Amino acid sequence: MFKNVMVFRMVSGWSATQAQLEEALDGARFVECGASQEKSVGWVEPRGQAHGALVEIVGGQWLLKLMVEIKTVPGSVVKRKVQDQLAHIEATTGRKPGKKEKREISEDARVALLPMAFSKQSSVTVWIDPKSGFLVLDSGSQSKADEVMTALVKAVDGLAVQLVNTQTSPAAAMSIWLSTHEAPQGFSVDRECELKAADESKAVVRYTRHALDTDEVSQHIAQGKVPTRVAMTWNDRVSFVLTEALQLKKVAILDVVLEGAPASPGDRQDDNFDTDVAIATGELSQLIPDLLEALGGEMALA
Repeated sequence: MFKNVMVFRMVSGWSATQAQLEEALDGARFVECGASQEKSVGWVEPRGQAHGALVEIVGGQWLLKLMVEIKTVPGSVVKRKVQDQLAHIEATTGRKPGKKEKREISEDARVALLPMAFSKQSSVTVWIDPKSGFLVLDSGSQSKADEVMTALVKAVDGLAVQLVNTQTSPAAAMSIWLSTHEAPQGFSVDRECELKAADESKAVVRYTRHALDTDEVSQHIAQGKVPTRVAMTWNDRVSFVLTEALQLKKVAILDVVLEGAPASPGDRQDDNFDTDVAIATGELSQLIPDLLEALGGEMALA
């Protein structure tokens, strides 16, 4: 259910009721882009059922989903249409359009082509854990996370959040783990990492499917290269790639967890959704505090 994890701390706490949030989100339901509309942002049903609830609560965990649709026209197509228009103006009037007119022609061409443009949809799942005070996004992009948080803050009066920050930076911690060949308790370092030089060279070394407990890796760190990504596994239950920005990517619940999960009572999509939510939030709600502890604990809220 979660391929990425970006963790926020709710500064203001969580006081909204399910009914209040449902009503707030309903006013901003997702609607597909119109013919000449470039972008549409809105809330959709986490279960994927049309006209269903926008707020789902499973085992005390709140789930929302924001959909973003973007229509783009290739720049080369716009440029070709503009060149044709400019050539026509020059041929019929004998003058060359100025910069302002060229910009207007370019904008008109882009708008005219929008109805024929393909659209791309992407969604971000939002998980709110009122008990722990965490708000988690299934996003690996800061810009997309900002879009989600903007929409959520509009919907929830008084909501204030900030990215979780730790006493030890992920880059510093990953340097120690790789240099000492010793992962924090409950974690193991896997076979993927990226090291980047901090000097002007910006040299990058990537290891994929490669043992990391080697003198070669330690030497790169001793020479000043900083880990930006390290693959890890938590308690043999969840694998992920930790980044220097404290994001988890390539999150995967391992087979040992799935094999031990109770079977759904049926094959309905509802049953699968509840089971998936229970498994994902159950594991991540334990992994996240352990990871924050491995990074020295959370810094005090600003």
